[in-house]
Amino acid sequence: KTMPEHIDKKQKKGTTSGGDYETLLASITQRCDAVGQSHILAHLSDESISKDAKLSFLQSIDDIPLETLSSSLQGALDEEEKFQKGGGSDADDVIEPFAGETACTTTTDATQLAALKDAHSIGMTAAANGEVAALLLAGGQGTRLGYDGPKGMYDIGLPSKRTLFQFLVERIKKLGQLSGKGEKAVPFYIMTSPLNHKATTEYFAKNDNFGIDVHFFPQGTLPALTPEGKMILETPTSLAVAPDGNGGIYPALVKHGILEDMKSKGIKYIHAFGVDNALVKPADPTFIGYCIQQNADCGNKVLWKTSPGEKVGVVATKGNKPCIVEYSDISKEMSERKGDDGRLIFGAGNICNHFYTLDFMENVIVPNLGNMYHIARKKIPYYDNDKKETVKPTSNNGIKLESFIFDVFPLSKSMAVLDVARVEEFAPVKNPPGTDSDSPDTARNLFSDVAKGWLMKAGAMLTGDVDSDMCEVGPMTSYNGEGLEGMKGKKVACPFSI
Repeated sequence: KTMPEHIDKKQKKGTTSGGDYETLLASITQRCDAVGQSHILAHLSDESISKDAKLSFLQSIDDIPLETLSSSLQGALDEEEKFQKGGGSDADDVIEPFAGETACTTTTDATQLAALKDAHSIGMTAAANGEVAALLLAGGQGTRLGYDGPKGMYDIGLPSKRTLFQFLVERIKKLGQLSGKGEKAVPFYIMTSPLNHKATTEYFAKNDNFGIDVHFFPQGTLPALTPEGKMILETPTSLAVAPDGNGGIYPALVKHGILEDMKSKGIKYIHAFGVDNALVKPADPTFIGYCIQQNADCGNKVLWKTSPGEKVGVVATKGNKPCIVEYSDISKEMSERKGDDGRLIFGAGNICNHFYTLDFMENVIVPNLGNMYHIARKKIPYYDNDKKETVKPTSNNGIKLESFIFDVFPLSKSMAVLDVARVEEFAPVKNPPGTDSDSPDTARNLFSDVAKGWLMKAGAMLTGDVDSDMCEVGPMTSYNGEGLEGMKGKKVACPFSI
């Protein structure tokens, strides 16, 4: 089931005529009555509430896919019940190793290395032809980092003071240069959240979008529901809502016309990734080209697990369909199983780094959007009509529907997996400074190691504090270590910023 699209009737507060309000009220009332949700309109007759507040409330309801809420909830409840009963007895629930195409960038096999070199050329040609788009998930705030603002605006402390956003933009610009078609060759799409959309767009506007084409669109929200499926009022004129998970990227792409925009530009391939990886390679030509090589409709860039106990979801197969299986759903025996090459069979760790064809997105994912929600039971603040106040419950009283970006993988008919080097492509920024893992400090250290490695590979001699974590090769200098031939034989004092 597709998510219904409704006309955007959002007007500025204080400028709406009574006729517009009455028209919207009639429309919302009819829609709520049809799906058994009219209780949320109970306070609109209260004359102490301003018409502007009432209008804003109606506009927020108009944005909700009321007609599919019930079926989405039922599908999620059915999935939850099936999981709680154990599953596993049906052939569709048996977890097996991923059986699709897999390649590894760190291989020593000459044939595979040659194929990956060809893949890079294919990906670069696709970028030069204007067929590749970069799609960023940037809805997160920097709260866990101790930063009050969008995570993408965070500076991990390198000499240049570049933010995570700036690193991404400059890598995209550099890739455009390398393709021969200029810095704007790869359009950049950024999914924000209602919480950080304004701050993100203002940041980019202040920096003139860093000189490239950037398109912003906010992730959606869904109302919290009672176990019986009724929407919950948090105040007389506001619903309890929550982001719809990173899988909300798919309905958001439709709702905001992003897929249509991509189609009009001639985009064929989409690379999606998260903002909290300081080493991510946007529109990576090797990954894009490899997926094109394999005629894949969907692809996943992964890191092979370093140990059986590493807590990360992995690519696997269920019912002959590719999927991500959470580490908690894999038995100890399965997690420790190894192949003839000595690597873990269930080892392809998911890092939210995905490839799609536009055709797969438009003709396979979009028609199945209504079937991909999961249940999260939460403590939902609600309006108590007797007490005339919002109550914060002490136990779970409601349901939030959420989806994950990888929920679409079972729809793929030809998924490809590319295993890449952890030390070259993964520097997560999730935890506060000073934390032992996934912090700005560990990311800066990994970033510096990559920069030093590039220079040494180019033939430079490092001097000074060679253990420094303040070493940087800027994205406009090199996308992936190329273009540094001029450093051969030169001494470079660490720390450095090139």
